[in-house]
Amino acid sequence: MGCAGSSQSKADVILFSQGTVKKIRKPKPWKHPQPITKTQLIQLRDEFWDTAPHYGGRKEIWDALRAAAEADLSLAQAIVDSAGVIVQSSDLTVCYDERGAKYELPKYVLSEPTNLIRES
Repeated sequence: MGCAGSSQSKADVILFSQGTVKKIRKPKPWKHPQPITKTQLIQLRDEFWDTAPHYGGRKEIWDALRAAAEADLSLAQAIVDSAGVIVQSSDLTVCYDERGAKYELPKYVLSEPTNLIRES
């Protein structure tokens, strides 16, 4: 950007037009299509994190996003800031890396559903 012959990609325009760092917030309450147990939720999360890097982006960014998703809000903010993650949605559902690659996180990796079945 700014040099003769350089051009902005669509992602650059999106990322740099924000101008401010978005503060991470807790996702809004959500409901899974069917009530699920904590064990089923953990299995869904593990499957997502195991397969996510295969859909594009960089493994180190996926690793940072997983660490942020599993951390409290202040630590999550520090993790995404230090990894250079650009937060599009403050609940972390849509993020970008510095190269413009998009990372979409499902709500089930970020918080528990309201219809979670508590196992005894």
